[in-house]
Amino acid sequence: MPTRSLPVVDRRVFLRFSAAGAAACSSTLLAQPSGAVAATRLRPIPSSGERVPAVGLGSWITFNVGRDAAARAQCAEVMRAFVAAGGRLIDTSPMYGSSQEVIGEGLRRIGAPRVFAADKVWVAPGSRGPAQVEASRELWGLPRLDLLQVHNLLAWQEHLPMLLQMKAAGRVRYVGITTSEGRRLSDIEQIMRGHAIDFVQVSYSLADRRVEERILPLAQERGIAVIANRPFEQGDLLRVLARHPLPPIAAELQCTSWAQYALKFVVSHPAVTCAIPATTSVAHVRENMAAGFGVWPEPAQRLAMHAQIHKLL
Repeated sequence: MPTRSLPVVDRRVFLRFSAAGAAACSSTLLAQPSGAVAATRLRPIPSSGERVPAVGLGSWITFNVGRDAAARAQCAEVMRAFVAAGGRLIDTSPMYGSSQEVIGEGLRRIGAPRVFAADKVWVAPGSRGPAQVEASRELWGLPRLDLLQVHNLLAWQEHLPMLLQMKAAGRVRYVGITTSEGRRLSDIEQIMRGHAIDFVQVSYSLADRRVEERILPLAQERGIAVIANRPFEQGDLLRVLARHPLPPIAAELQCTSWAQYALKFVVSHPAVTCAIPATTSVAHVRENMAAGFGVWPEPAQRLAMHAQIHKLL
């Protein structure tokens, strides 16, 4: 994976993060379904106060399995393990092939648990948006989706008013916008400043911290929830880190893997509401969900974590 030039955190940014750190550390805890002592952190959606677990489940590539019966069953088991570990927010898109249908089938297989259904509209022209949204809802098999986002800002000038009207009519609970891999961040910023959205979804990882400069502070300022996609850089980050032993700070943070180390860095930022790693492995989803439990890094530890990773990439 090519090395990126990462932003330097200056004293002003560090102090701002430190001031917000107390809020992150005081996140509500949710006991595991088993009743174990450990608990996962719930992060607030600023526009409503509703809280969701900090680690969610993405579906890009991993749930696009077509008609493969065995692969669909495996996706359902990933969802079962996710929900059993306290997970709730599942994210998908019409762009992701069969993922929506696979999620809907998986929910039925595991007993239709209450999840936070996050989907997207991704079609042009905008006049086709309502039909696509309805098709997505039917694939989930739910009476209403929780969050609808304009995927990668495609035809956002048409889709966003439509989604806000749906919210006003009670047909969706939250509205947002998305991007990935650092694209169109200036457009994302302008929409965040000019429109009453509930969520913004952006790429954020130990290897890509561009959103720390403007997007994450603006989300805090404007009261917008943040979903962090690509926390593992689509697996590239973990493949590089796997060549190296975990640093000593991992033990302080109760991390037993690089995946937990990378996730705890992302979700411990006070602006981040939920990270959405994707996987086809039950073992990996359990490993990922463990990042929502136990000790999270404080600001000084986050700086040390990034400095350590910067040496390895």
